[in-house]
Amino acid sequence: MTRCAQVLPHRQSFRGRLARDLRKNRIVYFMWLPVLIYYVIFHYLPMFGVVIAFQNYKPFKGILGSDFVGLKWFTEFLTGPYALRVIRNTLIISVYSIVLGFPAPILLALMINEVRCPAYKKTIQTVSYMPHFISLIVVCGLLHDFSSSQGLFNVIGEAFGLPRINYLASTSTYRSIYVLSGIWKQMGWGSIIYLATLSAVDPSLYEAAAIDGAGRLRRIVHVTLPALIPVITVQLIMRLGQVMSEGSEKTILLYNESTWEVSDIVSSFVYRRGLLENNHSYGAAVGLFNSLVNVVILTVANYTSRRVANESLW
Repeated sequence: MTRCAQVLPHRQSFRGRLARDLRKNRIVYFMWLPVLIYYVIFHYLPMFGVVIAFQNYKPFKGILGSDFVGLKWFTEFLTGPYALRVIRNTLIISVYSIVLGFPAPILLALMINEVRCPAYKKTIQTVSYMPHFISLIVVCGLLHDFSSSQGLFNVIGEAFGLPRINYLASTSTYRSIYVLSGIWKQMGWGSIIYLATLSAVDPSLYEAAAIDGAGRLRRIVHVTLPALIPVITVQLIMRLGQVMSEGSEKTILLYNESTWEVSDIVSSFVYRRGLLENNHSYGAAVGLFNSLVNVVILTVANYTSRRVANESLW
């Protein structure tokens, strides 16, 4: 009875604070409600369907009526002829995207932050943000046109003495076009979070560094970059957690059978086997395996960051 008497006021106090907060910020909670509903319907409820990865799922039988087959589909994928290829391609494209693409918005933010003319600064920001809002289908259509044997890339290459080729049909150039086009499309948008962080840096720090004789480069190294380290760390951890999650949309729009050896990734393989061939259980098993690998990489990256840089997501 004594323990209950001690816990009850605490519970009442929490409920009271929650009720007061709901009354005080009801507009904020109302705005948050659609986001919660979206994640519950489209992210959490579909997680129950992962059980079909362990079944021989038949749509007319449903989840409850389909036969349980255990790890059959996982074994079939990992011992099959395409597992090594799609995992290798996914890792290579992701590593290229991280090595080349992750620093790009940081460098852009640093350069924009050093611009002193407000009008010029806003113009650069607007121009760099625009590719993010171009439809992926439009971007891929432009890439197909530019990469064709009569396209813009060949016109430029011919001026430098290069032979005409179809760049998207060549295994030696496909990955470069895929990664560089992604950097061009997302670099400006990705710089927003870094520019927002830099806007909160105390100007007196720059003034003190200038008084001490630090030039522009030294101020960037000793003032600007330290302010970005926490954000960079968090963003890098989150990006590493998506190493195996290269999207299928862009790949499906760009690749063809002649480049499958270097372009076929896990998500595009799941699309073909799971949807086009109606093998839903196989596709779910590969997708679940992919997610588990991402979770492991994310956990390792977070642990390493916490030990090395004292920054982490949790």
